[in-house]
Amino acid sequence: MISSRTYCVARPNSWGDRLILCARRKIYHGAPQMGRMLPLDGMQTILDVGVTADRKCGFSNFFEVLFPHPERVTAFSDQDASWMSDVWQGLKFVRGDARKMPFADKSYDFVFSSAVIEHVGSRDCQLAFLRECVRVARKWIFITTPNRWFPVEMHTGLPLLHWLPVRWHRRMIKLLGFESLAKEENLNLFDESALCELVGKLGIGTFAIRKMRFLGFSSNLLLVIEKGDV
Repeated sequence: MISSRTYCVARPNSWGDRLILCARRKIYHGAPQMGRMLPLDGMQTILDVGVTADRKCGFSNFFEVLFPHPERVTAFSDQDASWMSDVWQGLKFVRGDARKMPFADKSYDFVFSSAVIEHVGSRDCQLAFLRECVRVARKWIFITTPNRWFPVEMHTGLPLLHWLPVRWHRRMIKLLGFESLAKEENLNLFDESALCELVGKLGIGTFAIRKMRFLGFSSNLLLVIEKGDV
């Protein structure tokens, strides 16, 4: 997955940092988002897929910041975020590749991943990521990703360029200095149609894609799967 140094251009304590943190708090607390859709208090085993090694930005690892039971959480990443076990007592950190996780089927009541799936590469790699999240979940899967049709691209902070055809968008942001984010293996955005298509390839018949809105636009897509329907 993308380096913790380049997954977002927002600097610590900047307006971008605060804006993203506000959005992620809304994902956790606000209707119709995670905190009101899912029985979080009843989840005894939780896997957070794709935590970041970043310790400076306020929006990093927001689930651990907000969830009051760290002893129920396993944080998983290909980055070295082992420091999280020192910050949140009882939390377990495991390092590995989310496209092939070292966990048995149905290991966790709840599998959560925030703004990671757009960073794992091609659509085939993203399918492998989603398949693994579904495989290791016992009850629920909740995955968030920025909506491509929001006017500002969340990672670069640039407006509208990401509405261009993908090839043109990558060329333009490379010219503007975002060489890492111009590569498919580092950033591959979704709209609702593309996310639905990916879920459909796994044969999941019942799922929901909720939308978080900001300034009248859909800023984030929230994929919710109840494992009983898989």
